[in-house]
Amino acid sequence: MASYETRVQPALDWLGVHHSQLVERLREYVRIPSVSAQPAHAPDVGRCAEWIAGRFRAAGLATEVHPTRGNPVVVARTPRVEGAPTFMVYGHYDVQPPEPFELWTTPPFDPQVRGDDLFGRGSSDNKGQHLAHLHAVEACLASGVGLPCNLVFLVEGEEEIGSGALHDFLPLHRRELACDAVVVSDNGIPDLRHPALTYALRGIAAMEVRVDGPSKDLHSGLFGGTVENPAMALCRLLARMRDEHGRILVPGFYDDVMPLSEYERAQLARLPATPSEYLALTGSPALFGEPGFTPEEQRTARPTFEINGLTSGYQGEGSKTIIPSWASAKLTLRLVANQDPGRVIAAVKAHLERCCPPTVRLSIQHGHGAVPYLTSPDGPMARAAMEALHEGFGHPGMLMREGGSIPIVSAFKEHLGADTLLLGMALPDDNAHSPNEKFNLRAYAAGMRMAVHLWPRLAAAARTSAA
Repeated sequence: MASYETRVQPALDWLGVHHSQLVERLREYVRIPSVSAQPAHAPDVGRCAEWIAGRFRAAGLATEVHPTRGNPVVVARTPRVEGAPTFMVYGHYDVQPPEPFELWTTPPFDPQVRGDDLFGRGSSDNKGQHLAHLHAVEACLASGVGLPCNLVFLVEGEEEIGSGALHDFLPLHRRELACDAVVVSDNGIPDLRHPALTYALRGIAAMEVRVDGPSKDLHSGLFGGTVENPAMALCRLLARMRDEHGRILVPGFYDDVMPLSEYERAQLARLPATPSEYLALTGSPALFGEPGFTPEEQRTARPTFEINGLTSGYQGEGSKTIIPSWASAKLTLRLVANQDPGRVIAAVKAHLERCCPPTVRLSIQHGHGAVPYLTSPDGPMARAAMEALHEGFGHPGMLMREGGSIPIVSAFKEHLGADTLLLGMALPDDNAHSPNEKFNLRAYAAGMRMAVHLWPRLAAAARTSAA
């Protein structure tokens, strides 16, 4: 029997021969200004859905474009392999607004290659990353290597505006989308020498807090000292939510927090960024956080309480001597494994109400939420993904957590019962959501190679788990 490496080599050779063509396909994809947040681009968003559907069909996948109450959802399937496990690959074809245009070196929808990078809005987030998976499948089918499993591609057009249509779509199509695991490449890695599997995401709970005082703005000279200043009251109130080291003071807040295992701490310590490098990246005068945790642990495995915005009183030029009638703050809390957004919001609300002085009226508006995500960092699927990373990038795979949230991952778990493997290809300097977004073409090529190796590894892991 041929060795594993011999069996997949024709697909890897195909990718090498067609590399220039695959770069040009990415340029063609990025040229479509599929900005979901701007209604003027609705025709472009629809055109982009048809473009990726056409690429799936050209590669030999059975493809459907599903209309929704919003933007279309594209579903594509590889030729059926009876008795084999099924995996799903998720991506999104919509992109962030490109503004401000004047900060782009070249136009955002005129993708240009400079050195090892292709610059253009959506190149990294997320067109290049899921296109790499499609090209890997195309290589396997076109070269005769074939696939040892069934793959379903699910590509949506509303990720940048909350995935509302997909959240409706999943429960209605859960039977057709049933799978053993989901693969998502919509995140990053530390660098090309440190490819990584992200096995955990923080959740989020958002809220807006407002305090009202006098019925109108008052003259600070005539009334100051007799009426509570809502801005001052709000600042004091928020200061009672967290101590000077960042530990959250809400009673019961940490009750459900899952601590890091020694194995996880050892794996996170292997990541390349040092505290001094991390400080340089932030541009802050000094680092801050809970004692006893590294910056990597603080930003990915510990919960936070953040003020995202403060509003009160006069904001124009010069001075206006008033006591403002109200003040408000937008808050988000990042949550970690086992914390429930609903329970956290209830606990924070109760603490705010206890701490609020009687001199102002408190109101709280709940915002969006997402549960934290955690999959086994040392299970057979994770080990298979780490092997594929090593083979694709030429360097051992790492384990990492991500401090942000990808709410759709929790929806996959809820509606499909499937865990997600986050196998990012983006680099820290890819400028996702910023001017001069780019995708590193060496990462693009390595991601395609990784995906060729991934499916045999994952199929074997699924069979082992089922045995």
